[in-house]
Amino acid sequence: MYKNSRGRPGVVLAAAAVAQFAIALDMSVVNVALPAIRTALGFTPLGLSWVVQAYALALGGFLLLGGRAGDLYGRRRMFVLGLAVFGVCSLAGGLAQAPWQLIAARAGQGLGAAAAAPAALALLTTTFTEGPGRVRALGVWSGVNAAGGALGVLAGGLLTEYAGWRWVMLINLPIVAIALALVRTGVPAEERPARRERLDVLGAVLATGGVGLLVFADLRTDVEGWSSPVTLTMLAAAAVLLVAFGYAESRSPAPLLRLGLLRGRWVAGANALVFLAAAGQFAAFYFVSLYMQQVLGMGPAATGAAFLPFSAGLIAGTLVATRVTAARTPRACLVPGALLAAAGLAWFACISPDGGFLTDVLGPSLMTSVGTGLVLAPVATAATNGVAAREAGMASGLFNSSRQLGGCIGLAALATVAAHRTGAATGPAALNDGYALSLTVAAALFALAAVVAFVALPRGGAGAGTGTARPRPTAPAENRLEGTPS
Repeated sequence: MYKNSRGRPGVVLAAAAVAQFAIALDMSVVNVALPAIRTALGFTPLGLSWVVQAYALALGGFLLLGGRAGDLYGRRRMFVLGLAVFGVCSLAGGLAQAPWQLIAARAGQGLGAAAAAPAALALLTTTFTEGPGRVRALGVWSGVNAAGGALGVLAGGLLTEYAGWRWVMLINLPIVAIALALVRTGVPAEERPARRERLDVLGAVLATGGVGLLVFADLRTDVEGWSSPVTLTMLAAAAVLLVAFGYAESRSPAPLLRLGLLRGRWVAGANALVFLAAAGQFAAFYFVSLYMQQVLGMGPAATGAAFLPFSAGLIAGTLVATRVTAARTPRACLVPGALLAAAGLAWFACISPDGGFLTDVLGPSLMTSVGTGLVLAPVATAATNGVAAREAGMASGLFNSSRQLGGCIGLAALATVAAHRTGAATGPAALNDGYALSLTVAAALFALAAVVAFVALPRGGAGAGTGTARPRPTAPAENRLEGTPS
């Protein structure tokens, strides 16, 4: 088993938070810059979508592998390697002179993030023991993660308008440098395990292929459509690979994902919840941004600035959730937070083509963001609750994969909903109707997340809040479905 001297917990938290900020920032920072990128590098309309898709595909496809690699080869090592790859590819993207160079750089960023993100979360769960300390640490990590996604829109708009599109890539360099400096300052390296397990190569191939194909099929629905033979074939192939992955993991002595981990109600419930919440959150960012630009006629910088109240609400919700969860359990915030976010998105669905920022955006932004903050802070605590230290990377990779898949699938599905409502019309009123319908569906997803939190998560304390849970034995090496009690 790995031993962790814990080093300096505050430095570990700072390093993980800074790295996660950069990873979350990159999910949204390029969106506003896409028109400028297309003009500068000569992208075709179809090729331009790959600037976003390449990052999402690589990140979603390799998160499980990255999480397990951290368990086997050292979380600090994978964290540093992932950050280094992320930083080098950010530089390459900022210097790109041709479309293929930028797409390759974005894919490299996704690979680096897939190694660094689960390692960062695993470092936190092994540095901070279950109880209020871990709740506060994961609250900071979750808040920074959420703020990074929201502020990415602002940063993208300001950088594109006043510094040039290349800076949406180059901005990562100082952030990565700060994170690496923090690692050297106080993040300890784990000792090698007494018995080195081999990486589950078959599981890695099946999981990466299945998840990657699923993400790719979802990302391509804007071109192929959900009912096209190409999309259906890819989805069927992804399903076959994922079923084969489940079977292979049940037979593997050292699986990439121990299926018994999903027997725990905290782990299973939190992953289902974050899947639904991410689908609603990603869609909200996307459609509200489009509404402000294509219906209200706001520019990139103004659109980015309009997300500041959303960022403030996320931070406020995170602070409240951290305090409540530290005293009680994650469930105490997850149910009301999801309901509040659902109410905020339902309010957003009342947008009007004749509206404005003060009448149609500000109020629902604050309500939705506070509710989202109440959800995002404790859900990471729930997803890692009761997990053995040697499987922290496995649980972190699963959690990050659930969030990434939820975001990709939800956004693709809701974009199809909006396009179906809009039809061939391109006027502000038609676009408004499509965005409003999709925001209504996003509200329903958060309402369903509240139901999952209410039904699936345990009512009593399980160590997430007060740290009074009964001790759990280390999870067995055998991959049995009954291996993890709920």
